[in-house]
Amino acid sequence: MNTLVLLAVCLVILLCGYIFYGRWLVKQWGVGKGDIPTPAHTMEDGVDYVPAKAPVLMGHHFSSIAGAGPITGPIGAAMFGWLPVTLWVLVGGIFFGGVHDFGALFASVRHNGQSIGEIISANMSKRAKQLFIIFSYLTLILVVAAFAAIVASTFGAVYENGVVNEAKSATQASVAMVSLLFIAVAIVFGFAVYRRHTGMVASTILGVGAIVLCMAIGMNFHPFYFSTHTWMWLIGLYITIASVTPVWILLQPRDYLSSFLLYAMLIVAIIGIVGAHPDINPDLFPAYTGFSVENGNGTQYLFPILFTTVACGAISGFHSLVSSGTTSKQLDKESDAKPIAYGGMLLECVLAIITLCAIAYARETGHVKGATDIFAGGIAAMIGAIPGLEFMERSMYTLLVLTYSAFCLTSLDTATRLARFMFQEF
Repeated sequence: MNTLVLLAVCLVILLCGYIFYGRWLVKQWGVGKGDIPTPAHTMEDGVDYVPAKAPVLMGHHFSSIAGAGPITGPIGAAMFGWLPVTLWVLVGGIFFGGVHDFGALFASVRHNGQSIGEIISANMSKRAKQLFIIFSYLTLILVVAAFAAIVASTFGAVYENGVVNEAKSATQASVAMVSLLFIAVAIVFGFAVYRRHTGMVASTILGVGAIVLCMAIGMNFHPFYFSTHTWMWLIGLYITIASVTPVWILLQPRDYLSSFLLYAMLIVAIIGIVGAHPDINPDLFPAYTGFSVENGNGTQYLFPILFTTVACGAISGFHSLVSSGTTSKQLDKESDAKPIAYGGMLLECVLAIITLCAIAYARETGHVKGATDIFAGGIAAMIGAIPGLEFMERSMYTLLVLTYSAFCLTSLDTATRLARFMFQEF
């Protein structure tokens, strides 16, 4: 199987799912009928309830739900072969994950932007709500811990004999520096749009230009060679502050600007797959390895391991918390719900398929040192395999690592804010 053929077929299937099944869901649920004002307008408070334009909210929502899941999930599930992962991503995304995300967002909007816990209380009982919140809160602790560890590892310097090896830590230090500059740009963007009322188009152009400038600075000036442990503490302090600040100051603008990094990553990946279009080597990455697979953790069975491992690439309960926790409070109008929730999920499916293509080439080129190296190394190697673009492989690797870190950091912000909501609701 050729990676270009695989990607093209999956894109067509996902697009058809969005157009036809998504349209059917809108009609079945009555989304947008009657021009009912959303909670972002009826309950606007300038902190959590703030109406956002569709592109801005799409940036927040997609950045928050993507996280590391659609990358690490397919990489972990790849032990069963690329075919079962592909089938589950397509079927799960269109008929389960997309419906789940869209339904959670719409239900929350029709319940004054309340979370799933409050919706359960209104339709079942207070006891059911409390049980759900306890379970979700404990789950969010795990999510925050996992994403914090991932981000810290992408920032953390490499130590040898107790001394920082700056040569081996250059990429990590660059990613950390760019991320710090990125936060500053997002704050300025938020004040420009919501307090100075600068036009969205002009602000976006300047914001994206500032991101490019941040990357140029970060790749050439990166003085922070902190250990992973130190970064864990700094990240903990950051998310604590970010979880209580008004969404327009940091969450909305940072996620919106982050989305351009994510879109750029998708474009780079597609260019790499189209330009290099490597075949999937059946010896290195079989289509199907069997119902049971032996690895370092013992025998793994396709059911249920495949479905729990792919997670965000097909369906994830975390998405319902995002949809009902932050996205519903910023939805400008109901008609935006389909492209943001259903479309966002299917876009995540595209990322999962791209990850499978990256795995195939990463195994050929020797990039097997963890999920970050597999994904970034595989895509960057494809870019380097295109005649005339060999010189871009290293810079593309750094860009992809930065984007991967941005995925995790945006999810970390949102997860911490969601945990605050649940603590307040209990």
